[in-house]
Amino acid sequence: MKKLFKDIGPGIVVAATGIGAGDMIAAAVGGSSYGYVILWSIILGGILKFVLNEGIGRWQLVTGTKVTEAWLNVLPKFFAWYFIIYLILWSYIVAAALIAATGLAAYSLWPVLTVNQWGIVHSLVAMLFVFWGSYRYFETVMKVMIALLFSVVIISVIIIKPDLNGVLDGILVPVIPEGSAAYVIAIIGGVGGSVTLLSYGYWIAEKKWKGTKNLKRIRIDLAVAYTLTAIFGISIAILSANLKPEAVKSNQIILVMAAEMELLTGKTGSWIFLIGFWGAVFSSMLGVWQGIPYLFTDFAIKWRKDSVGVTDFQKSRYYRYFLVFLAIPPVIILYFNKPVWLILVYSVTGAFFMPFLAITLLWLNNKTEMGRFKSHVFINVLLIMVLGLFIYLAYIEAVRLIF
Repeated sequence: MKKLFKDIGPGIVVAATGIGAGDMIAAAVGGSSYGYVILWSIILGGILKFVLNEGIGRWQLVTGTKVTEAWLNVLPKFFAWYFIIYLILWSYIVAAALIAATGLAAYSLWPVLTVNQWGIVHSLVAMLFVFWGSYRYFETVMKVMIALLFSVVIISVIIIKPDLNGVLDGILVPVIPEGSAAYVIAIIGGVGGSVTLLSYGYWIAEKKWKGTKNLKRIRIDLAVAYTLTAIFGISIAILSANLKPEAVKSNQIILVMAAEMELLTGKTGSWIFLIGFWGAVFSSMLGVWQGIPYLFTDFAIKWRKDSVGVTDFQKSRYYRYFLVFLAIPPVIILYFNKPVWLILVYSVTGAFFMPFLAITLLWLNNKTEMGRFKSHVFINVLLIMVLGLFIYLAYIEAVRLIF
């Protein structure tokens, strides 16, 4: 276990980044509204994210190039333009959602500042940490955060003693209750991240994982990451299953869940839960602030044909410009006073990136230059499932809204 913990790293960063506001609030709202019956969607989200991220890593290890480079150099230009426009819009929304979520978490623990003020403080602290910190320190912090929040949710679930038969039915029997399509999309889209999956290629580059000899390593790395992610998401849904949906959908969601823990465990249990929630959303913010600027930087460098090495990305002006863009301008959205609504919008928005990424990987990982490392038919089927699932769920939700 000690060797495993030392060998893995980027996957833990992916998990700590993905396990955040989107996972927790989408799973909490889904759990309070539909109980255990949508737990299967959390498992499916974890599996599909593993397949997508493994495809990203495999393309990079085999070809020596990243998926973002392929959008510029291999695929039609439409992919590159779609991605950069989507990245800027998504980044603005996700940054605002994470600032709101960290504000909620900190306010719940220590209400000496307002939600918005706490969010701004966290955003600036994260920006300065990324600005001056190296990847090595960043990974260490993320490992500590994932250990903290994983311990918290497991202990919390053990304390409440859930109905194990109901939990197993919810995991093994897929059901889409009427009106739940939006939540299912949010959960599958939010579990394990969305656009942040692309940061994995840059994090394994920081670890110097190159060549096909590291394929087994990244698969183990990602399997650990998404197992933890799925367990975390299921735990949050279980913890919120007995809460009233209208309470969970309000701005008091964190306080409501903490109050439920206090009834079961006393004040100590409530504080443990709140600290775990804070750890989840702040680690997600750190991951986005550190990982997403890589994507913009790489795109800008390749587009403008600037010369800079991978290890210099964090020193690039493009990286620092985009880091500031994440940390400061989205603060404006906070003053609409709809933090929970904003976080759900972020999850659904991220989910619409999945079909685009699935199409990309179906194209790239079945090209002749992949040789014997081409996608297995089973992987291709799962990627097609990503497309089909989101089209089907979108149809269900459209019919519900229209009729």
